[in-house]
Amino acid sequence: MTAKVSVEDVNRVAELAHLELTPDESRSMLKDLNAILDHVAQLGELDTSCVAPLAQVSELDGAGGEGSLRMDAVLPSLDRVEVMAEAPETDRIFFKVPKVIER
Repeated sequence: MTAKVSVEDVNRVAELAHLELTPDESRSMLKDLNAILDHVAQLGELDTSCVAPLAQVSELDGAGGEGSLRMDAVLPSLDRVEVMAEAPETDRIFFKVPKVIER
């Protein structure tokens, strides 16, 4: 396996994602990311000349095509008063949730 991702790359991505990785976690992530890249490189070696390009899996024969999608239909919304009565915390218009991201 040839290293494509460095420890510095892992640490930079972790920083951008606001993750705090221990040195052991960084080494483990380095190993996992390089294994993924090696696998993708193997996929690149496959002969796909006989495979038709497509934008969506639903374009494949037998995947359902147009019949696999439901028709759009306008349905009544839930009653706000009833929904807010079930919420643990609300201002009667929006749900209140605890802050999860600290910056």
